[in-house]
Amino acid sequence: MNPLAINYLVDAGPLVAHLDESDQYYRWARAVFTVIEEPVATTEPALTEAAHLLRKYRPAIHQLMDSVKAGMLVVVPVLTQNPDAIAENLRKYDRMDLADATLVALSEQHPRAKLITIDEKDFTIYRRRDGLPVPCIMPK
Repeated sequence: MNPLAINYLVDAGPLVAHLDESDQYYRWARAVFTVIEEPVATTEPALTEAAHLLRKYRPAIHQLMDSVKAGMLVVVPVLTQNPDAIAENLRKYDRMDLADATLVALSEQHPRAKLITIDEKDFTIYRRRDGLPVPCIMPK
């Protein structure tokens, strides 16, 4: 995937919801991913979080990795590229976890990309270094 072509970022929650029929956001996530017909980007911490949450559903973890292998889920190595920005956000927001910090950093690299997340509580508070919120697609 051309880094300039990243239009969508994805948090762990929608990845889990998309693969777990028992998730309360399953229908919403399926609808979102049905409309988006291009690869979406995430970070290793967000992917790790999704795999951890899906640990009891091994076929779902395999589907997640199949998406990576097929290039529909692109894992961007933000952690090593932007350690200062990530550390700064972790200090600024006590509630922020590492996955969220890497997604904010990825959003700073691709400011027009929309983050697919179910985490309204946090992503309405977090700001990028330019002071703007991360553009998000969230359940209503």
